[in-house]
Amino acid sequence: SATYNYNVGDEFFKLIEATGIEKGNLEVSLTVKKGIGAFKLNFHIQGVVICICDRCLDEVEVDVDTDNVLNVKFGEEFSDDEDIVVVPEVEGKINVAWYIYEFAYLSLPYRIVHEEGECNEQMQEKLNDFMRYDSNDEGSSCSAEEGSDESETEEIDPRWNALKKILNNN
Repeated sequence: SATYNYNVGDEFFKLIEATGIEKGNLEVSLTVKKGIGAFKLNFHIQGVVICICDRCLDEVEVDVDTDNVLNVKFGEEFSDDEDIVVVPEVEGKINVAWYIYEFAYLSLPYRIVHEEGECNEQMQEKLNDFMRYDSNDEGSSCSAEEGSDESETEEIDPRWNALKKILNNN
C-alpha cells in the first residue's frame, strides 16, 4: 500500500467551483491498497471549511473529520457509480480532487448555522422584521397590512402554522 498526503486550501475550493464550501483548510491522508483486480482508496479528511450560515448568510467555520472509501478498477471507459469507479486502463490514473471535495461536503451537518448568539445581528434584525406575526393569533401568518379591510375574513392555509414553528426554532 502507498500513502499520499495533501493539504487542501482556499485555492482548491475556488478551482472546484462548487457551491457549499467557500474556503477551507483540510489535511487529506489517502492510502491506496491494491487488491485483486481493484484498488481500495481510503481517505481521512480533517480540518476546517468555511460555509454560509443558513440563518444569517455570513461565513461560518465548520469542522470536518471524515473517513471514506473509494473502490477503483481498470476498464474500457470511465464510469462512476455508487459501488466502484472504473478508470480507463489506457489512462491508468484517477484525479481524486472531486472526491475529496465530495467527501468533505457530505460530512457537513444538514443545517449549517452559527452557535447561538453568533449570527450577524443586523441580518437577524432584518429577518425578524420580515417574520413578525401576532403569536396570539394562531390563524395569522403575519401582521395585517395597514389599510386592509378588517371585515374581510381570510382563510389561512394550515401549512403556515407548521412553518411558523420552524421559524420560531431559529
